[in-house]
Amino acid sequence: MSGLDQDPHLHPNGPEKTAFSSNSSEINKLADRPLQGLKLASHAVLEKAHQRGRLKCCKCGGSRMFFCYTCCSLVGVNQQEIPSIKLPVKIDIIKHPNETDGKSTAIHAKILAPTDVTIYTYPCIPEFERENVVLVFPGPGSVTIEDMMQHLRHRTDCRSHDTPNEPCPKRQRKEETLGATHIAQDLGSRTPDEAKGLESRVCPLERVVFIDSTWNQTNRIITDERLQALLQVELKMRKTCFWRHQKGKPETYLATIEAIYYFLKDYHEQCLAQEYSGEYDNLLFFYSYLHSLITKAKISAGKL
Repeated sequence: MSGLDQDPHLHPNGPEKTAFSSNSSEINKLADRPLQGLKLASHAVLEKAHQRGRLKCCKCGGSRMFFCYTCCSLVGVNQQEIPSIKLPVKIDIIKHPNETDGKSTAIHAKILAPTDVTIYTYPCIPEFERENVVLVFPGPGSVTIEDMMQHLRHRTDCRSHDTPNEPCPKRQRKEETLGATHIAQDLGSRTPDEAKGLESRVCPLERVVFIDSTWNQTNRIITDERLQALLQVELKMRKTCFWRHQKGKPETYLATIEAIYYFLKDYHEQCLAQEYSGEYDNLLFFYSYLHSLITKAKISAGKL
């Protein structure tokens, strides 16, 4: 949830432009601290766009900065100037109809990984196969990412089992871990097509579903019968860096783009058993810039 059009600090040509204090280096350090260590593309293109100010979207005519959240298109920035990310799984985002487009960070994922991310507005929900799709949402029946693959393989085994009355074979946890390690070692020696086929057999996950909504509005979507058969996955406890924190909610309630990023990072390390080297850090390309910009403005204004 980005709040791109709602924050006056993002509009350099507006009457409420904030002047930064003389100690700008200290402000920069404070603003960047929560997102340190990310391997990000240069923000120079966003700096230039920010200095130019808002432009009209060529599709809808709306006044926008960086991108149009209505049309899912860039504004004042060329596609070649921003990072393009290939994800290991497809991402489907179910957006609540009352969620304000200008506050949603889901658009960040769509623009930065356009071939792998799809946004649906509820009640529009695609048909999912329960054997290779998970829903990222906390709850009493949710599992950790570490245990997710074992549950998915168990579902696949049950579906392919010929004798309905015979219990499904249960995989041992040690076997799961060793399998993930061996696949990571073997992928490098394969052709791209062979590697993809081998990875899909060991890692059955193909699609991940996220809900884009305020936490007070999620019940309408999470209780939809079309999502009930999906395995629910809960992320590790992580604190949000979102500047529009929902009142009365804990800091562990993440913005949509944060949840997508952390899921993929954990999936890369725990399920693919590969060392993480910043492969998905650029999903936070817009988010980290906006976070820094808004934080510096708040520090300058004495609000932090």
